[in-house]
Amino acid sequence: MPSKSHFLDTSGENDPVWIHAEPYSKRPHFPKLTEDLTTDACVIGSGIAGVSTSYELVSRGVKVVMLEARDILSGESGRTSGHLSSGIDSGFTELVSKRGKDGARKAVESHLYAINRVGEISKQLNIDCEYRQLPGYDISQYEKGQDGHEDDVKEFKEEAKIMNELGIKASYQENFAIRGWDGKIDQRDAVTYPGQATFHPTKYILGVLKWLTQQPNFQCYTRTRVMGVEEKGLLNKEVKVSTEAGHTITCKNAVEATCVPLQKLSVVAELKYYRTYCIAVRVPKGSIEDCLIYDSMDPYHYVRFTACDEKDDYLIIGGNDHKVGQENEAEQRYSELESWVRARFTQAGSVDYRWSGQTFEPVDYTAFIGKNQGQSHVYICTGDFGNGLTHGVLAGKLIADQITGVPNEWSKLYNPSRIPPLSQVPGTIAHDVEINTQYKRFLQSDIHDIEDLAPGSGGVLNPTTKSPMAVYKDDAGNVHKFSALCPHMKGVVCWNNDEKSWDCPVHGSRFGKDGVGVMGPAKGNLSPADEASEALLKQSSAA
Repeated sequence: MPSKSHFLDTSGENDPVWIHAEPYSKRPHFPKLTEDLTTDACVIGSGIAGVSTSYELVSRGVKVVMLEARDILSGESGRTSGHLSSGIDSGFTELVSKRGKDGARKAVESHLYAINRVGEISKQLNIDCEYRQLPGYDISQYEKGQDGHEDDVKEFKEEAKIMNELGIKASYQENFAIRGWDGKIDQRDAVTYPGQATFHPTKYILGVLKWLTQQPNFQCYTRTRVMGVEEKGLLNKEVKVSTEAGHTITCKNAVEATCVPLQKLSVVAELKYYRTYCIAVRVPKGSIEDCLIYDSMDPYHYVRFTACDEKDDYLIIGGNDHKVGQENEAEQRYSELESWVRARFTQAGSVDYRWSGQTFEPVDYTAFIGKNQGQSHVYICTGDFGNGLTHGVLAGKLIADQITGVPNEWSKLYNPSRIPPLSQVPGTIAHDVEINTQYKRFLQSDIHDIEDLAPGSGGVLNPTTKSPMAVYKDDAGNVHKFSALCPHMKGVVCWNNDEKSWDCPVHGSRFGKDGVGVMGPAKGNLSPADEASEALLKQSSAA
């Protein structure tokens, strides 16, 4: 029996903290699709957006087929930091400037709905997922008395005012100190706001999925990679979802709940793609206030907690984001997170988990949820902007409402076909220029000889007379070769030594060390360059 590729379970070599209480071995298994099917709705992706949309549709009597390219929950929902927040990464002042007060108010309303909806569903389905509501705290990155602290305080006061106008009960509290913050670094003063939440994301998603599998109008197929989603017909349109294995699902509506749509451009070009880093540190149970913490650094640090054992909890600290494929300094980023924690929380014990995830920043700070551009029966959910969990839950309602003909006042805000205001044009142009500069990789070579590679590492070999090649040398010294051209838009991938993956710096597609596609917009895998690598890819995809 061939060994299973780790990239069928998750999208990185490092495991997130969520497997501590919910290991991969406990996840349900589903068959591959082996025949053509007809259904009402086909949902592509088994993360929180896919499962939430399936739940809302199935609850309304819609017949749903869910497809997953790898195994259940193998994408970014299993690598999140676990916060449920009505806060937006850009801050509300920026959001109002982009979408106006009415748009910002609807954004807040929709995220608050998602926070409460997780609580409702977990209670209704009796899912033990550590769901609890708690306060959020925004703090300065600077110590009291340092240059910059007073400027942050000024912004905090303005932000708290706007948050209240938008429906979040926020207040600025001078000298506010977080219980358990006992280090010498003094970052008192905060904007505080109740009604936020956290939970164990994989326990929740698996709990909802368990309910779905008990319903007669739901089917799920894994290791079924989708290669095409097309609308057919003129008046009575239907959608054809085609798979890598040659099977077709014919449906009335299709939902691409795949983090980023599996397509060439359109909204794909309106997103910025980032890697973000997390560590989970043991702290004595009850020693630190259970809350969500965000500082003002750019990129900011974020903190929350999850259960560990009877003695300890895990403090999860994240941050140090960078654009996909454009830096490779993970060790320094993890070290900075650990130093940050230990300087502020002296109870911090061992670091048991270190991992990274991916986020998608829309140019106007608002996700794209609803009918895809130019289509009437294909729906997308992308642009989570650091709030993938709440976006996934609210997408479930919004898309289900649109499919079943229920009016939803969030539709205009999240409309993927919205026209950006003129004020965004310079930023969009700059973003496009920055993307196009990543094609400089065609002129670069990471290694000059395969012998340069240490076991367990990879690099792009770019001979001047041939196409660039992605070369990985496994721990046993065996060499595996793939085309270094991303199948999406032919960008040259970069080696991610932390997660042992190939990452495209153009539009953020990612592939495992064995060539398995783990993140769109690329639909397929890297092309193997020889028979041995082809055999490895087939084994990894089908094990």
